[in-house]
Amino acid sequence: MLSTKHLLKCVNSIYQMGKKINMEKATFAAGCFWGIEAIFEQLIGVEQTTVGYTGGNLKNPTYDEVCTDKTGHAEAVEIIFDPKQITYEQLLETFWMIHDPTQKNRQGPDVGTQYRSAIFYHNQEQKQIAEHSKKQKEKDLGMIIQTQITPAKEFYPAEEYHQKYFKKQGRKN
Repeated sequence: MLSTKHLLKCVNSIYQMGKKINMEKATFAAGCFWGIEAIFEQLIGVEQTTVGYTGGNLKNPTYDEVCTDKTGHAEAVEIIFDPKQITYEQLLETFWMIHDPTQKNRQGPDVGTQYRSAIFYHNQEQKQIAEHSKKQKEKDLGMIIQTQITPAKEFYPAEEYHQKYFKKQGRKN
């Protein structure tokens, strides 16, 4: 006969089998979040992407509020990933490739602090990796990188119509 302690361990083990464990989180801003999400969600090891707003001071901002360039928020993508399949370093390599980190507060025709290049780190290891990666990118390009590296703040998911936007429109990226 199983003790209560052993029974609870069995139930917990069964529960854990049904959900992904040991996932990590990364948050990046690199211009309009639609394209960023479309690229990251294709990577093997990326389990989930959510577009939203972070880095500002306004609680529960809307898209219209963020577009005023007065909230301090950036359009960003929050990524849940399996570090056994894709590393944080590999995510950063993709981040550097998909936008121009030498532009300040803009990407192409999109202008404003909400379109800034930023890495929002979730722990000290991510911070160190991001800082090293940025220095290497500056060396490789021979240019100043404008990307901000700051602690992750509250992430506010964008309105539903922004989630998986390109998929909803029948476009790849």
